[in-house]
Amino acid sequence: MDYYGSMLLPKSLCALVLFACALGANAQPADNTPAAPAYSALDGELFYQLLVGELNAEGGEPSTAYALMLDAARKTGDPRLYQRAVEIALQARSGDSALQAARAWRQALPGSRDANRYVLQILIGLNRLGDTVEPLKRELALADPKERATAITLIPRYFTRASDKKLAAGIVEQALADQLGHAATGVAAWTTIGRMRIDAADPSGALEAARRAQALDPRSEEPALLALALMSPKMPGAESIVRKYLDGKPLTEVRLDYARALLDAQRYAESAAQLQAITSEKPDYADAWLMQGILELQDKKTAAAEKSLKRYVELVLAKPARGESSRGLAQAYLSLAQIAEQRKEFAQAEAWLNRIDNTGDMISTQTRRASMLARQGRLDEARKLIRGLPERSPADARMKLAAEVQLLRDNKQYKAAYDLLVEATARDPKDVDLVYDQAMLAEKLGNPDEMERLLRRVIADKPEYHHAYNALGYSFAERGIRLPEARQLILKALEYAPGDPFISDSLGWVEFRSGNKAEALRILQEAFKARPDAEIAAHIGEVLWSMGKRDQAVSIWKEGAQLNPENETLVQTLKRLRVKL
Repeated sequence: MDYYGSMLLPKSLCALVLFACALGANAQPADNTPAAPAYSALDGELFYQLLVGELNAEGGEPSTAYALMLDAARKTGDPRLYQRAVEIALQARSGDSALQAARAWRQALPGSRDANRYVLQILIGLNRLGDTVEPLKRELALADPKERATAITLIPRYFTRASDKKLAAGIVEQALADQLGHAATGVAAWTTIGRMRIDAADPSGALEAARRAQALDPRSEEPALLALALMSPKMPGAESIVRKYLDGKPLTEVRLDYARALLDAQRYAESAAQLQAITSEKPDYADAWLMQGILELQDKKTAAAEKSLKRYVELVLAKPARGESSRGLAQAYLSLAQIAEQRKEFAQAEAWLNRIDNTGDMISTQTRRASMLARQGRLDEARKLIRGLPERSPADARMKLAAEVQLLRDNKQYKAAYDLLVEATARDPKDVDLVYDQAMLAEKLGNPDEMERLLRRVIADKPEYHHAYNALGYSFAERGIRLPEARQLILKALEYAPGDPFISDSLGWVEFRSGNKAEALRILQEAFKARPDAEIAAHIGEVLWSMGKRDQAVSIWKEGAQLNPENETLVQTLKRLRVKL
């Protein structure tokens, strides 16, 4: 072969030379299994066979390459050649041939976990789930006893792409039957079964698995983490498992995950309590300070929020490895800039924004700058700034639209915001979030019929969109019309979002408008306890005022004013009732 012809072979030839050196030196197999009897050196015949095999693999003859490589593997007993044979078959999309090579490898080297894993993964890829029980059991038998529990927790990863999740869950449960009662592996086995049941859409079965796991070891975090994945108002038993674990000596990470779950469920006060526990017990745990600061800012506790966010920044910057470009720092800087903006300390707000160097946060950063411009009466400049932002993806365009609409809404430019949304929903009529926002602006513009039309369109397109039921029901209650229908709409919203304090506020307002003052007060007070908010406080105060309890009314209004003195509902209520705080 001439020099120029040999230039076609560098990849296969280099690989072959490296393998020859390793084989000649009797290199230990990659998975540390005992090496089968092999040649102490690579003879010319075998070298030629491997070379021809690689040439056929590169030249589009995978069947010949596969046969040569598998034959070489059988001659040498080397796991690398078995693996290469499997890879050639997989590249040729010949699952049966890959399985044959993997099984031959496992037969030659029965102690090889790599060989067994290939068999398992190929069987799953071929959708032969019923044949995976034996390799699953073998995987656990081959694992070091100290690592067996970890091996069990990794099992769900193998079945990520399995088409029949219910069958996969049953197979895993069958394979783990012998591990369930063992002290060392029982918790891992039950939690793995629980995760498989979640994937199989069997939450009740998963909850039972979490209970069994916790019964084996109440101190283990694994059942609690499984229960956290199941937490919902429809499955209260999951939260009891989490709380039982937290009563002991929990990992901080689990408590933080619980705080996040409470936040997602809009149980803000309870989430804040968990975060307070973390920052008190472990004051150097940065992530809890960030989450606490954002929650405090949402609750209008700006002084506390500023302190928490600055503590987070201090802790993160003390660890240079994380760098100032982390998303957490960007969140903190954006929030601190918002606090400074609310105080009209625009130079300080700009200083915080200048510390953000993550390009992924450009839209959020520039949106905050636009908000500052608008606060200074430069709304046109603010809109121009948002519109000039680059759009690297459809998500960026969506964020820009949302930012401009919010900017106009905040500055009471309702018609301009409405017109923007009319254009956007014309382009994408199935975007229910945009249609919902358009409906809310129609109400601001004094067009309740258009609002109702748009909200009913949202409900028709997405029946589980609870915000639409709540908004329509509250609108009826606020206007004192169609109150039975308003109640049904709001109760429907609560079916989709049980315990949501703002929907409960709407229900309390319906009861008040219907003349059920005592029931209205009970519902509203529960909502305010779950989520202290100025609008809910306005409603409670009006109910108390109508009941003749004027001192109590003024007291709750003052509390609401401390939360948000600019709240539109609170301001209008005080004006209408001619009350000065």
